[in-house]
Amino acid sequence: MKFDSGTMIQNPAEGAPVFKALEDAGFDGAYTWEGAHDPFLPLVSAAMSTDKIELLTSIAVAFSRNPMNLANIAYDLNLLSKGRFILGLGSQIRPHITKRFSMPWSKPAARMEDMVNAIKAILNAWQNETKLEHRGEFYTHTLMTPLFNPGPNPHGIPKIYVAAVGPLMTKAVARSADGLLAHPFSSPKYLKNVTLPNIEEGLKTSGKNRSDFDLSIAIMTGIGANEESHKKAVRACRDQVAFYASTPNYKAVLEQHGYEDLSEELNRLSKQGKWKEMGDAIDDEVLNTFAVVSEDPDELAKEIMKRYGDQGQRIAPILYSGELELMPSVLNALKSNS
Repeated sequence: MKFDSGTMIQNPAEGAPVFKALEDAGFDGAYTWEGAHDPFLPLVSAAMSTDKIELLTSIAVAFSRNPMNLANIAYDLNLLSKGRFILGLGSQIRPHITKRFSMPWSKPAARMEDMVNAIKAILNAWQNETKLEHRGEFYTHTLMTPLFNPGPNPHGIPKIYVAAVGPLMTKAVARSADGLLAHPFSSPKYLKNVTLPNIEEGLKTSGKNRSDFDLSIAIMTGIGANEESHKKAVRACRDQVAFYASTPNYKAVLEQHGYEDLSEELNRLSKQGKWKEMGDAIDDEVLNTFAVVSEDPDELAKEIMKRYGDQGQRIAPILYSGELELMPSVLNALKSNS
């Protein structure tokens, strides 16, 4: 079991001190995410200021980019980090891809599988010094001249993880990628009943072994260093659960718990811009289904391991308080309960 940490970096310059602090605390890996800032830039300074911690994106938006662009970034970050980079991708949803990024959208599971295969084809062509020859349904890469070929990476080819919720995307990820990033909205019940069986089916059809495929589970956690920050963290979890639950694509997760009616109500409120009301609609029962809330690091760790300890290879608690000083105690508690 590896233990990772999310980060709430708001400035690329924070990559070095934040990742160094997490490395010193003993985390196996840490990741950035693509929100208001680019997810790759903080990892440049993080790679140059750390020695052991693995660097992940969870997630970088895949369909706003192309396979060649992502292969170049993955190559360089793996070079900078001396083999510690993992490229974590996610599809995002159609409105963001078409309206925010002005990029094409179609058959997201099939497109993601083709994208991952294309990135791997590019990286393998560089690494093995072979002809680039990828012809997929969405991406074609057949040109690689010496000027644009970086050659073999002394630290090898980085792994690719992909986020998935639905069965089609989960099976596509299992067939093509090296690991799956379980969405923070994935409850233990959903992981057991939907995610894991579809991973097994995807691996079986591709002839891959389960031991060669990683499952990374991100977990929304509500804990703070004091009463005030604890309340803020719990509220942040409540608001985040509401945001995820308002997305029609995630209704299947709610259905596992009989909360499907909540999806339509929250979607309606989101379209009206009533964000506070959305958070208020998440009662304690729903909150504690999708997030782990506690005022005590040891109790938090016990609950995390109880729910997720036998399901994945990597555990990544997300601390919405953003208080780095909490991380060592949370990590130590997780290790002692694993």
